[in-house]
This record gives sequence, structure tokens and C-alpha cells, in this order.
Amino acid sequence: MDTTCINRITITRPDDWHLHLRDGAAMKDVVAHSAERFGRALVMPNLKPPVVSVGQAWSYRERILAALPDDPRFDPYMALYLTDTTPVDEIRRAAMGPHILSFKLYPAGATTNSDAGVTNINKMHDRFEAMERWEVPLCVHGEVTDPSVDIFDRELVFIERVLVPLRKEHPALKIVLEHVTTKDGVNFVIDEERHRHPTAATITAHNLLLNRNAIFQGGVRPHHYCLPVLKREAHRQALLWAATHGGPRFFLGTDSAPHAKSAKEAACGCAGCFTAHAGIELYAEAFAQVNALDKLEAFASFHGADFYGLSRNTGTMTLVRKPWLVPPSHEYGESEVVVPLRAGEYISWSLESRMHP
Repeated sequence: MDTTCINRITITRPDDWHLHLRDGAAMKDVVAHSAERFGRALVMPNLKPPVVSVGQAWSYRERILAALPDDPRFDPYMALYLTDTTPVDEIRRAAMGPHILSFKLYPAGATTNSDAGVTNINKMHDRFEAMERWEVPLCVHGEVTDPSVDIFDRELVFIERVLVPLRKEHPALKIVLEHVTTKDGVNFVIDEERHRHPTAATITAHNLLLNRNAIFQGGVRPHHYCLPVLKREAHRQALLWAATHGGPRFFLGTDSAPHAKSAKEAACGCAGCFTAHAGIELYAEAFAQVNALDKLEAFASFHGADFYGLSRNTGTMTLVRKPWLVPPSHEYGESEVVVPLRAGEYISWSLESRMHP
């Protein structure tokens, strides 16, 4: 289907299956961006301290709901932070609790606020068995932290060292390889589907639109630095194929990860791209670039809900091909700002409500 001449599309309201909202005043400044665009989101638990229990997740969810604008259409789902000491019974409580959707596996030290993450995957099999038994998905930050492994190879090595053995030990465990960045990750998910294993992957907009050259265009670009780090163009092309033609095991997860400008533009800057301000518009741009706008609704609105066993949203949203200028920054907490992806540049697709408030 030729979609190059389409200038307006209406899709079922999408979901964001990987979102960082932070907490407190900073969270209040960013959550409205996601609420404007998405029906639901899976909110990551890597706060300080991390969200490790059902009770903490419910409290965090209440804070998110309290920060939403009037008449919200946004329903946050929660992930719990898996640690070396997560009680097996907490997995049962998570399975029984409303709006608790998954556990998140951070290899210790892999990314922002991951110091409390799992240090030895081989000691976690009783937890994985409980997740299989109670049908609780495991969301995975798929990188090894071995300093001898090249940063651009850490996803591949994680698949080889961790995911392949994990799948052999736990064939029924639902696994989501979050923010997949390589053709190796794409091929792993496709092979898993071929073997009827319940494995999926989320894909970010910034990985669909950028390759690793973007980090160094005109100098070091700290707001393009994220983890997993951006990869070669061949990997970006593989992700575009997966998002547009890879089938129901690939779905939208922005991994929007706000950090204060001062923390990004620092001697040791934080990893993360803030994309919630254009959480669906950036995907529309990526899909339009490869003549696949007709595939956007399934990727953004259907595949994730189906994988997690939730009903699809019933509302709709409309996007139009009309460029808009991204502000240089947004408020972020009491005295900071966050710099959005494409700050000071144009995005070619808009929410119709942006044109007609």
C-alpha cells in the first residue's frame, strides 16, 4: 500500500509499554505529555529508592494519578524492580494485584538507577519459576555489564549469555526484551516466535530515527546519549523492518527518560532521551519515511495490549502531516528544565489537537 500521499491518519489510541516518569515535581512536569498521547503506559520502577513491592507500586501509581491533568484518559500500569532479594511471594502478590503488570530485570549497573539490580542471574531461577507459575511477564534491560565487552556488543552478548540459557530453563516465561537496538535482538525475537516461545520486544522512536552517528554530529550530542547506546545504520534498518513488518511480537515503548539539562550536559552525563513530548508523532515520522503508515496502528495500539493480555483501547486519535517546532526545553521540577529530542527543530507529524485546541 502506498502511504506517501497520506496527510492524515486516525488510529486506535496507542499505548506506551516502556516509560520513565520519575517522581515528585519532575514527574508532575512530564506526565501530561504521555497522558495527552497514550491510553496506557507501563511505568518503570527505577526510582531512588526503587519500587520493589506491590505496596510501593500502588503508592507510586496514586502519585501519578494525582499529577494528571483534569479529565485524564491515561491509565498507568506498574512494573516492579527485580532484585537479588525479591521474595517469591511478592511475585504472587503482583499477579493478584490490579495494575501491576510485570517485573523489570536490570543487570546491576547497566543503566540509570540500576545499582540495586540483579547481580547473578543464576541465583534467580526460583523467581523465574514463580513468574512462569503466576504468568507474570519479565521485562529485561538486555545488556551485560562486563567491562571487557564492547558497549556496542552488550545486547548481543546478553542474548547469548543470559537470554538463550534463561529460555531453555524457563520455556513458558513471558519475556520482553526492552528497547531492542540490534538486528541480533530482532532475530532473537523472531526465532523465539518461530519456536512458540512467549517473547516480545519494545522499540523506541529514537532508535528508529537515529543511528550512532547522531551522538557526534557537530560535536558530542549529550541528548542523544541513551542506554542501550544507539547502534550502526544496519541495526536501525533492522529495527524499522521489525516495527513495520516484523509482526505482533514488536510493539511501542518510548523509553522516554527525562533528566535535568544540567545532568545531561555534564562531565559524566546521564543516559536517556526525553521523547514523551512527541511520543507518537516521532513514530509516525519514522513509519512515514519507509512508506508504512498503514502499519502504525497495529504496532502502537494492538501488539502490546495483545501480548500482555489486555483489551485494546476503544478511543481514537488523529495525526496530521504538519510540521511543528519543538521547544528548546520544558519545565522539569522546581528549578530545572529537560531538553526534548529535536529541541529547536521540526517534527513533521502533529496531533490534530495541536492544530485545533
